[in-house]
Amino acid sequence: MYTILHNSRCGKSRESLKVLEDSGKEFQIREYLKEPLSKKEIKEILSKLKVNPIDIVRTNEEDWKTNFKGKELTDEDILDALVKFPKLIQRPIVIDEKSGVIGRPKELVEDFIK
Repeated sequence: MYTILHNSRCGKSRESLKVLEDSGKEFQIREYLKEPLSKKEIKEILSKLKVNPIDIVRTNEEDWKTNFKGKELTDEDILDALVKFPKLIQRPIVIDEKSGVIGRPKELVEDFIK
């Protein structure tokens, strides 16, 4: 079963959701802005993606620029920022039990669910 971390206001996220819908595969939607992720959940996602916390940060978001840009941050600091400001999390992210992918572009999701 797949899970998509989805923001319905994001065109890229909607494109990846359509890929999942059209695939006929079983998936669930997690609207992470309405149902925020815990630090533990974010760590699990990072492990599946095989990336560091900074790799899933939307560094062009105003919250990042205002509160964090240019500061020396540990991975724990970044995780705390992602928990406090879920809008900073890259979207969409599609995961299964073992791995995952950031769905930018949607073709990465297509390849992932094959």
